[in-house]
Amino acid sequence: MQDVRKRWHRPFARHLAIHRKGVKALFVPHDYREPDGTWAVDLARENPLAVLVTNGSADDGPYATHLPVIFQPSTEGDPEQLPGTTLLGHMNRANPHWRSLRDGMPVLVVFTGPHAYVSPSVYEESPAAPTWNFTSVHVHGTLRRIEPDRSADDTLDVITATVRAYESRFGRNWDMSDSIEYFRRIQPAVGAFRIDVTRAESMFKLSQEKDQETRKRVQHSFEQSNSRRHHEVAELMERLP
Repeated sequence: MQDVRKRWHRPFARHLAIHRKGVKALFVPHDYREPDGTWAVDLARENPLAVLVTNGSADDGPYATHLPVIFQPSTEGDPEQLPGTTLLGHMNRANPHWRSLRDGMPVLVVFTGPHAYVSPSVYEESPAAPTWNFTSVHVHGTLRRIEPDRSADDTLDVITATVRAYESRFGRNWDMSDSIEYFRRIQPAVGAFRIDVTRAESMFKLSQEKDQETRKRVQHSFEQSNSRRHHEVAELMERLP
């Protein structure tokens, strides 16, 4: 069994080596590019449960963890594009992914936005094929760990900034004052980090390859749905230039 596992990992190790040599980009057909950088910023802000992806060893393979990610608070207002911004995130320090993280390592953060299945019945033409409309942002950057034993206040700042960002946007502006001491007690188990964003790719696949009449039929079908996610896709389609 051990020999089989080694043979299986050998080509995978070569793949990881290739990945480390070159920068991999999200494939985005021209039709599906975002109209401007604010679309990617908005998607990341409205869909902050992201996936952090990093390379592990040849034996471990890649790591991927779902976690909350926010923009570092700024007095300059909302950014107009992702490159040049700083993201804040945290995970459980018991997660093996945390132990694999190193300062200065390249990372990928994937944000997934509204998406929905498109049935060929909407096209009113034949032959046709089904598809899936979706939106996604891939963010590349450099990670910096925040060690609670050396910078406890910085870790607490990430926790409170995350609560503040999510309560103002998704919650009810809950007052965390009475819970700060509780945050301090659980803080040693929290692995916080910063990511300096170097580049980002976005894909907004919203039936742009179809003629305007067909796109409107797809949009209308989403508007008539009872699904909130379908309504979000329809709203993005309406915003397309």
